[in-house]
Amino acid sequence: MKRLPTIGYGLLLAGLFAAPFLGAYPIFLMKLLCFALFASAFNLLLGYAGLLSFGHAAFFGGSAYVAGLAMKAWGLPPELGLLAGTAAGALLGWVFGVLAIRRQGIYFSMITLALAQLVYFVAVQIPATGGEDGLQGVPRGVLFGFIDLRDDLNMYYLTVAIATGAFLLIARAIASPFGQVLKGVRENEPRATSLGYDADRVKLMAFVLSAALAGLAGSLKTLVLGFASLTDVHWLASGQVILMTMIGGVGTLTGPLVGASAILLLEGKLGQLGQALTHLSGWSGFTALGESVTTAMGVLFIFSVLLFRKGIMGWKS
Repeated sequence: MKRLPTIGYGLLLAGLFAAPFLGAYPIFLMKLLCFALFASAFNLLLGYAGLLSFGHAAFFGGSAYVAGLAMKAWGLPPELGLLAGTAAGALLGWVFGVLAIRRQGIYFSMITLALAQLVYFVAVQIPATGGEDGLQGVPRGVLFGFIDLRDDLNMYYLTVAIATGAFLLIARAIASPFGQVLKGVRENEPRATSLGYDADRVKLMAFVLSAALAGLAGSLKTLVLGFASLTDVHWLASGQVILMTMIGGVGTLTGPLVGASAILLLEGKLGQLGQALTHLSGWSGFTALGESVTTAMGVLFIFSVLLFRKGIMGWKS
């Protein structure tokens, strides 16, 4: 029985490698992997540290801008652009963590939201970010000097490799002694402190790791799509990643992947369904389906809460 998860992950990875040859759209799959990584990074904080951050869009979007500027304005190759974005996420995570980590519950969440709004304000005001137009025309470039990322297939397999590596890192961190201490702090912080663990230090390390991985997701998204926008750093992006994680299953490895897939497929397919129904019926009212994504997300969340109290992938726990 213990081999079943490993076999499942192997089949999933094989499916990702084969997907472009089975008619799947590489750009959509890459976007899905970026948001799945974002949700997995957030789940590391919420599911295993018990910390609800309302400001994770600051790491995702802030790193997206840094990586975009590094590759477009500073002329750095893609590998260094991704590193710059990830480092920016880690640095922002350290700053946020130092200021917020000593607070509990809603006070912690509101501090992260306030700090994230400061990052959003900076993104709006600085001319280099493009303001409301966003940072456009970020080149993919050539990886390590010989892998042309302008080829969608090359870019896709790089995205799969990065997402897989980040997922393995998260799994290793959770299974390590650090992960066990983190769970202990989540369950009973006074007891963990009495055993000699520095609870604030452990939570800060988890916060920085989560922010760095969220920054990697945002940087990778900029490289894939060629732009960074205010949507990436808006507080609604923080709400979206919370929704992805809770629908998929908080505190599960695969939950964020399922949640991200459900939300992105819902966003993409509602518009297509509306266009198809409009074409078949001739009534233009069906086009409003593409504009009712948030309503559909709410319905999906209610459905998930009623039938899967611990998320789609958490029903067994």
